[in-house]
Amino acid sequence: MTNNRTDILNTIFPEIKPIIGMIHLRPLPGAPLYNPDKQSVGEMVDIAVKEAKMLEKAGVDGLQIENIWDYPYLKGKDISYETVCAMTRAAMKVKEAVDLPIGINCHLNGGEAALAVAVAVEAKWIRIFEFVNAYISHTGLTEGIGGKLARYRSFLKAEDIKFFSDVNVKHGSHFIISDRSVSAQAHDAETEGTDAIIITGFETGKAPTAEKVKTISDSVKCPTIIGSGTTSDNVKGLLTYADAAIVGSYFKKDNNWKNPIDEERTSMFMNKVKELRKEIG
Repeated sequence: MTNNRTDILNTIFPEIKPIIGMIHLRPLPGAPLYNPDKQSVGEMVDIAVKEAKMLEKAGVDGLQIENIWDYPYLKGKDISYETVCAMTRAAMKVKEAVDLPIGINCHLNGGEAALAVAVAVEAKWIRIFEFVNAYISHTGLTEGIGGKLARYRSFLKAEDIKFFSDVNVKHGSHFIISDRSVSAQAHDAETEGTDAIIITGFETGKAPTAEKVKTISDSVKCPTIIGSGTTSDNVKGLLTYADAAIVGSYFKKDNNWKNPIDEERTSMFMNKVKELRKEIG
């Protein structure tokens, strides 16, 4: 743990309150929606590179690459070679096309797959939906993988790749651990070694309340990152308490993650973030 809660982010991003844009990879080989007659792997990669360049031009500070179109998702242990290979190809091409740090997220809770990709492409972080504890996700019981993941990172000599871990993550029921407060869950993740904590609303595109963000941020010493629902209207309020944000849906046309990037909308959002940075000094 560093002395300054943002030190870890500062080693990755040059700006304070960094904004991470999403690269939502189209369906990959092996996923039910993959159809090479409609879109080849090469075409999937070309779209990812095009959107990465648009996000960079609009001013975002980093990119997170994920296989969001691969639903219905597999549990981490069932994610296979074809997914890792396709994600690696796409991530490498994106990294070559832009001058931004990148991170990897592999659905669902595929921390080991994500870390393997991250090592291959020299990414800076991975996202983990359930680092500690457990919840009921679309795939069923989804348990914490922090212990296994920490050992895998050590095995790969990849300590420079940071763990960005969700607490009380979206798209699931947390009743199974409802006797533990959100603050306690955040403390669990920090104690077990996550490098940053991600805070989300109930589903994609839905923001957490400012109260929830403040509660978690006040309960940990590591940086906190908004993981869903950040918009031009709420970014100032949310980043008053959080240290960064991952933005996906809002940067898409009509605020729909399935749509293409809206470069003008993204630029306007980033202008608000720049104003906030000036206010902070």
